Amino acid sequence: MGRYSGVSTRHSMGLLMRDGAQVILPLAHTIEHEEALTKAWEEACAATSASKIVIPGGSYKMEAVDLKGPCMAPIEIQFDGTLQAPADPNALDGADEWLKVQHVNFFTLSGKGVFDGQGATAWKQNDCGTNKNCKKRSKNFGFNFLNNSMVRDITSKDSKNFHVNVLGCNNFTFDGFHVSAPNTSINTDGIHIGRSTDVKILNTNIATGDDCVSLGDGSKKITVQNVNCGPGHGISVGSLGKYPEEEPVEQLLVKNCTLTNTDNGVRIKTWPSSPGASPITDMHFEDITMVDVMNPVIIDQEYCPWNQCSKQAPSKIKISKVTFKNIQGTSKTKEGVTLICSKGVPCEDVELNNVALTFNGAPIVAKCANVKPIVTGKAPACTCTA
Repeated sequence: MGRYSGVSTRHSMGLLMRDGAQVILPLAHTIEHEEALTKAWEEACAATSASKIVIPGGSYKMEAVDLKGPCMAPIEIQFDGTLQAPADPNALDGADEWLKVQHVNFFTLSGKGVFDGQGATAWKQNDCGTNKNCKKRSKNFGFNFLNNSMVRDITSKDSKNFHVNVLGCNNFTFDGFHVSAPNTSINTDGIHIGRSTDVKILNTNIATGDDCVSLGDGSKKITVQNVNCGPGHGISVGSLGKYPEEEPVEQLLVKNCTLTNTDNGVRIKTWPSSPGASPITDMHFEDITMVDVMNPVIIDQEYCPWNQCSKQAPSKIKISKVTFKNIQGTSKTKEGVTLICSKGVPCEDVELNNVALTFNGAPIVAKCANVKPIVTGKAPACTCTA
């Protein structure tokens, strides 16, 4: 395939298949790995019929790659090996993502391959908790402005930052995707979605050190189904409201998911004393199993990690039409439901329906502020303040 950091390898990068034919790409053994993939992409992108780039089993090393469209026809990359990023966090400086794919229709990334970000050194150097101007490290994947596209069966391992960033996409599906990182990894959200519509995360396992799934502003019509999360910080909407001109978040369905030993379960979080004011509405969390989760059900409109903000003014974000339905399992805290809404714009139409969680064998209780939840079926005792 090529040379990396002065080390030669005899792996060929792969094959280009078009109309059922296979053509071995003429890749010299001295070519850089990222150059090999870029060369294959350029040929496939120019083809007028569907193409498939095949990268066989084997171990490869690669620096940052930016695969750009628009392309003439559908493209699939099938990767079955192990690909390693440089372990030195500075080696990818200037690249927001290690592998970036953008402005493409009908793109598929498939295979049994592992994209190893080798993030351990980056996590040790991460000071974002105390330094607002901290250096942002590369994410494993960036999928920008893709339509009718899919990631299937691939594994993202030990990213230096978020594993996946989805931006400006429409009809994008993750199916059988895997995320693997220890709970000590910092800022390693599994899949972060922003300003995208109709994104589906299906049949996926996410183990990481931050949110398993996080929704940024402009996320609409999002489905998270049959997902196992843990370790991690749960499945989160937000954080939102920190910046002006954020777009609304609406139409989320989280269904048939299991969260195990996570810091949070299903969560909506917004910043107080911040300019953002776009609403959050139509959020539905159904058929969820919690296994020893610290905060299983939470709305937090006073989200302020590491005291990076003031709580003098309430959040301006209106939250409405939220259902927590058929949620069972075990909580690590007695207050297994926490609904802390904004004093300035209280939550509306929040429903607790059959939320049957236990703490040390006894039913959990709920803590509420600035919300009058609709309670049906089994539900925790609720103490609410205006």
